[in-house]
Amino acid sequence: MPFARAGYRRPVSTPPARLEDRVGDLAVLVLVSGSGTLLQALLDACADPGYGVRVVGVVADRPGVLGLERAARAGVATAVVQPTAYGSRAQWDQALADAVDGYRPQLVVSAGFMRVLGPAVLSRYVVVNTHPALLPSFPGAHGVRDALAHGVRVTGTTCHVVDSGVDTGPIIDQRAVVVEPGDTEQTLHERIKVAERSMLVEVVGAIARGGLHVDGRRATVGRGR
Repeated sequence: MPFARAGYRRPVSTPPARLEDRVGDLAVLVLVSGSGTLLQALLDACADPGYGVRVVGVVADRPGVLGLERAARAGVATAVVQPTAYGSRAQWDQALADAVDGYRPQLVVSAGFMRVLGPAVLSRYVVVNTHPALLPSFPGAHGVRDALAHGVRVTGTTCHVVDSGVDTGPIIDQRAVVVEPGDTEQTLHERIKVAERSMLVEVVGAIARGGLHVDGRRATVGRGR
């Protein structure tokens, strides 16, 4: 099991669960659906030997996306697991889990991956995701648009552990972004993306250095828990 290799102990019932006691760099698998700017931020951070993270593979849900090109340029192995190639969601989820298995990651990062993960993946791996809003407000695919429509003065981005819901997992970190007068969905989203990239790099680095602990709704990183 990948958790055993990672030193991650996930009980059969509820957390607490830990990702720690590794030897060497943290092996990370990244899931992408599009341009891969979050992936690129991680790849750039990994160029520093002191970061303690190694991207071992990138898996996309469709071919031809820029995220796959970014991975190829960095010499990172890639795979594509398309939902349309399978007869059911459960079959796709199993195929995705099998593809991830091939890279033996210790952590999976959903970096702009626009699919809801199922039990085949989530029962085997710890997955972290970023979302362009301050959860639990404005979950789902249109977090930036929904925040603007609601008239909030401050929104932001959230990094959370993925569970079986849509953006409902335990929150690891959040960064606030002020909504400026005249903001459009595009201008606001661009500022959120800057905060999102920085946050993801910091969170994954902190997990590499000190582990991840999940206890009910609380998720913390680092050894000073």
